[in-house]
Amino acid sequence: MNYFFLLLAFLIGVGTAVQGGVNSQLRLSLGNPILAALFSFVIGLLALLIAFAAFNQNDLPSVHTIRHISWWKFLGGLFGAFYVLTVIFVVRDIGQGALVCLAVAGQLIAAVVIDHYGLLGFAVHQVSLPRLLGVVLLIIGAVLIVRH
Repeated sequence: MNYFFLLLAFLIGVGTAVQGGVNSQLRLSLGNPILAALFSFVIGLLALLIAFAAFNQNDLPSVHTIRHISWWKFLGGLFGAFYVLTVIFVVRDIGQGALVCLAVAGQLIAAVVIDHYGLLGFAVHQVSLPRLLGVVLLIIGAVLIVRH
C-alpha cells in the first residue's frame, strides 16, 4: 500500500473542509456567492495551468479524439461547480461539521452503489455486510453530528 497516496487522500479531506470556510469568507467579502465561486474556479484554473505547464509529459489529444469522447465524460467540472457553489450557499447555515459529514455520507453511499454495479468504468466490488455496516455507521454518525 502506498502510504503517500493515503496521506494525499487524507489531505484532500482537510483541504475540502478548509475550502468551504475560505470560500464562505470570500462570499462575505464579495457579497456575491456566484462571484465567489467564479473566483475560486479562476484561481483553480490558474493553478492547473501552472501544474500542466510544469509537469505534463503527455501529448495533447487531437481535436478528432476530443470530438469522439462521450459528452457525459466532461461533466466532472459541472459537479465541481455544483459542489463549490452549494458549499458557499449552505456552509454558514448548517456549519462546517454538518456540511462535511453530509458530503462524505453522500460520497460514500454513491461510491458503494457505483462499486456494486461497476458504474462509470469502475471494477465491480459487491456490497458486503461489512460495507453495509460501514454505511449504516456513517449515516448514524451523520445524524448525530447534524442534530447536535
